[in-house]
Amino acid sequence: MAAATILIVDDEPTNLFLLTSLLRPQYLVRAANSGASALRAAASEPRPDLVLLDVMMPAMDGYAVLERLRENPATRDIPVVFLTALAETEDEERGLQLGAADYITKPIKPAVVQARVRTQLEAKQARDWLKDQNATLEAEVVRRMTENDLTQRVSIRALAHLAETRDPETGGHILRTQGYVQQLAIGLRQHPRFAATMSERYIDLLARSAPLHDIGKVGIPDHILLKPGKLTADEWVIMQTHARQGSDAIEQAERDIEMPLEFLSVAKEIARWHHEKWDGSGYPDALAGDAIPVAARLMALADVFDAVISVRVYKPAMSYAEAHEIIVAGRGKHFDPDVADVFLAGFDDFVAIAERYRDGG
Repeated sequence: MAAATILIVDDEPTNLFLLTSLLRPQYLVRAANSGASALRAAASEPRPDLVLLDVMMPAMDGYAVLERLRENPATRDIPVVFLTALAETEDEERGLQLGAADYITKPIKPAVVQARVRTQLEAKQARDWLKDQNATLEAEVVRRMTENDLTQRVSIRALAHLAETRDPETGGHILRTQGYVQQLAIGLRQHPRFAATMSERYIDLLARSAPLHDIGKVGIPDHILLKPGKLTADEWVIMQTHARQGSDAIEQAERDIEMPLEFLSVAKEIARWHHEKWDGSGYPDALAGDAIPVAARLMALADVFDAVISVRVYKPAMSYAEAHEIIVAGRGKHFDPDVADVFLAGFDDFVAIAERYRDGG
């Protein structure tokens, strides 16, 4: 281990010589004969591990030097031991209040100086070790949180892609609807009806959960899911069960891990109720108005918009202008009117998202 560096500050050459001679065999010793030169030396490399600081100096005394050291982030944590002939208790208290680690009185006793220096350096070494350990621990916590976050996102995407392998919809649909939902949420942040809900955290949960909206389609038979023509009444009843199947699967996952996760709760709302309609004519529970969870209301509009502008086995894609008219017609019927208004006001932004993740693009 490299020898510790000690900065000795004293305006008396004799004292500097005595202390340097005493400490140099064990330590790297630097010397300064004024307060100003001490501040420069303390802030330069090699940074001292300990400062022995004379109190009584002209121009700038030890108290002023210590105050300046504590003001500078680069020197704030360097321990300072005062060297002083002052014996008054008030002088000692003043130094300690300013942050001095200890006092050594003059005339200097070599054994006392060596013992005090050793004690302060050992204490600093322990503090530095603890600081390094804390920094390492904090870095590891950040690394694991990042890893857990990435694992969660990848797992969500993998589940969404699993549903996608059986559904004629595409990976672009997942990215587009995720983008629409996030854009809607951002647009509603200042709205009186939604401001209390649309925190940065909730918007992140919405975007994270959105890809699971159609996870229940895994349970729909191929002859219904992939049918190119119109579904019969009985087939439509079966198709509608995907909303409940998706929420049931997520609820089972919640029970399996035996602890609540916010994003699963939001994902469950989206999966179950994103086909509900503002006027109560949707499925599976015929919810209406504000009884439909906010997350599901946003996904309802996002899902319809993307379905309209995308090719499906049973229909061609419509134009953006036609999609715009469908959302206008659904305002207050299919869609929460305020959510629809945010979409229509920022229509170009939603078109940009659609283009960014366009299939085959």
